[in-house]
Amino acid sequence: MHEGLAGLTFVIATKVCQHRAPLTSRLTGASLDALELANGRGPAAPRQRCRYRARRLDTSETRLKTPALASLLLLCPALVLAQQEVDRAQTSAPTPNNQQLERVSVTRQQTDTDLRRREPVAKQLYGREELDKYGDTQLSDVLKRLPGINVSGGQLRMRGLGGAYTQILVNGEPAPPGFSLDNLNPAQVERLEVTKAPTADQSAQAIAGTLNIILKDAPRIVQKDLRIGVAYANENPVVNGGFTYGNRTVGGLGFVLPINVFQWDNRTQTDGDRLRDGGATRLASAGDDRSHGRGVNISPRLNWKLGDDETLTLQTFFITNRFYNDGHNDTDVLTSNANSVLPPSLRDETHNRGTFRAQRVNLQYNNRFDEDKRVELRAGIGSGGADFNFDFLGRDKAGTQTVSRTTSGENRNRNTSLSGKYSQYAGEAHTLTAGGEIERRTRDETRRTVENGADLLPGIEGQPFDATITRTAFYGQDEWEINKQWSTYFGVRHEQIKTVSTGIGNEFNSTSKVTTPLLHLNYKPDPKARDLIRASLTRSYKAADVQQLIARPTINTDYPAIGPNARTNTQTAPDRIGNPDLKPELATGLDIAWENYLPAGGLVSVGVFHRRITGLVRNSLVLEQIVSWSTVPRWVAKPINLSKATTEGVELEVKGRASELFPSLFEPSTALSLRASLNLYRSHVADIPGSDNRLEGQQPWQFNFGADYRMKSLPVSMGFSAQIAPRFNVQQTALQSQETLAARSLDAFVAMQVTKQDGVRLAVNGLFQPKQGTLVKIINGDFALSERKPVAWWSVNWEHKF
Repeated sequence: MHEGLAGLTFVIATKVCQHRAPLTSRLTGASLDALELANGRGPAAPRQRCRYRARRLDTSETRLKTPALASLLLLCPALVLAQQEVDRAQTSAPTPNNQQLERVSVTRQQTDTDLRRREPVAKQLYGREELDKYGDTQLSDVLKRLPGINVSGGQLRMRGLGGAYTQILVNGEPAPPGFSLDNLNPAQVERLEVTKAPTADQSAQAIAGTLNIILKDAPRIVQKDLRIGVAYANENPVVNGGFTYGNRTVGGLGFVLPINVFQWDNRTQTDGDRLRDGGATRLASAGDDRSHGRGVNISPRLNWKLGDDETLTLQTFFITNRFYNDGHNDTDVLTSNANSVLPPSLRDETHNRGTFRAQRVNLQYNNRFDEDKRVELRAGIGSGGADFNFDFLGRDKAGTQTVSRTTSGENRNRNTSLSGKYSQYAGEAHTLTAGGEIERRTRDETRRTVENGADLLPGIEGQPFDATITRTAFYGQDEWEINKQWSTYFGVRHEQIKTVSTGIGNEFNSTSKVTTPLLHLNYKPDPKARDLIRASLTRSYKAADVQQLIARPTINTDYPAIGPNARTNTQTAPDRIGNPDLKPELATGLDIAWENYLPAGGLVSVGVFHRRITGLVRNSLVLEQIVSWSTVPRWVAKPINLSKATTEGVELEVKGRASELFPSLFEPSTALSLRASLNLYRSHVADIPGSDNRLEGQQPWQFNFGADYRMKSLPVSMGFSAQIAPRFNVQQTALQSQETLAARSLDAFVAMQVTKQDGVRLAVNGLFQPKQGTLVKIINGDFALSERKPVAWWSVNWEHKF
């Protein structure tokens, strides 16, 4: 060390942001705040991307006194690095004229909570810690533990709303047709972004919210991971494996190659109870189904650093799987009379075989021309498809075959997309962005159903169906840092979707146009504190999908539609048909949230939201006297733009170290983390009577809680997560309601780091689940109850880092 600290000359990294004002401070009591600002941690740290520049501070003219010395001791790690640089410089160049400055970067790994606080809009971020915690092999298992999200039957629901109310993106692009969360391994994912209110640079088809899945990026250092797992539920054990190799080579080239193979083997037992035909017929059924299959997915990514501010990225994605479903169902007739219409078969056997595949290639170019301008260009091409063959064999109680039905089909999907956006700083506080997108999707589909040697729907079966969907969008936005307390985000997006379909009975041409203004506001009551108040006033929409638009009927085969045995079906067993005249649902939304970021990384958040929906789409249930596919009247379910609806809710979230949340109960050294979330929902559909006229499938509340603990004496960590939702009823029409049974589930894990490179993890998903199912009730007393008993999954996973 040199003689005394008074003559110390060193270099630290200071941050230069959009307003180009350097963040400097003398080495006094404020030095720690300056270093936090340089790390992006300080209370007033700007949220724009910044760069580091070496800045020389010379204290040789001033002798440091005791307070300054104390500050230097607090900055000990930074000073050690700085002093090493000074020593090297003075060793190689002993004279002042030959001194050269060396650049030193002071960085800190930012947590998901840090990144969340710096987002210009309300957004929840989940990285590797959450993705790896339970050793899941399906992304859907990770998502069901997140606040405000639940997964039912592989369908993602946010704020209790599923289907097209929730938007799923992959790297900012719409997920390909047929994409399933069950087929994506969390090891392939870099992070998850959950946004409750839309932004201008992404599609506004997100009334409930958006999930953006960011695939794995090229690592900064070489990465070689091998994962092998064995899982078991109630049939046969399955094996899953994955290998990830990533590196950065010479010439600015970085790459990552994640490969995953997976299997599944599930057995589901179901029970049914039906009262139909106006109370004349009572049926009880018991089923046993087995679903199994295997697949592989690969998502390579290449990054080229063409210059200091210029990059080119190639992202590819490929997935394929083969599935098998086999089952049998036995039905007993408990009561019947002269008005009963008995099912054509009572002992049913089913076999379904098929394949699914999808592949996509995306190219992205980024260029920052100078400190103020940036351009991003994207191009993508993808394809995919599926084929299946479904066999149904029905017998009567004596075992005599009564029904033989085969349905076979295939579909092919192709898509191309182009997008670009330009960003520029304007003055000291504005960031302006403008962009556009165009996407074209085509779908070719053929399906044929043959029953007892004849087409089920003569003239329709086997005919090709083609659909082309073209989506164009233009948007502009302004991110404005008003002052240290206020910031705002204003944007407007215009989006058009044109759908053209051809095929016998399926011709239609539909165009929808939606303009969505968006306003997000952030307020810090105290610029130096961690409290943050967010508010959003937005407009979003839900466009009808192709299946809702196709006017091709799907008949209920329990009641023959043609021939000598043709019968009128019931309200619990309707035929279904699309509606080419459907218009988009439009929603105006208000979101307000208070977020308190605790000093040790914890979070307390309280939020409320409201959505007012117009043009709500619901299925109408009507007894049609004349239909083209039957010689007798039929009950038909058809989607229509019904009326208006509202939904609102309260969202509570708490997470953090136990010692920070409950300092009187836990010591600061206790390695225990706690988390809990409570979501309350209410909705109302204007033209449906009754107190339960809720939006389809939206539960009244959902409660999640969990904890993680790391042992001090052993390299062992453990944790659990529980989810609870109540039983609830939804009035679907004036004549029909559907009740959903209560849901609860417990997941747990124990992980041990055996060596520096090897870790083992034991996990269980879905403990203590009750029977799940639905009860459909008709105003005349008929009902249909369907229940199934879920089974927990046990798994053991081993991971080796090379």
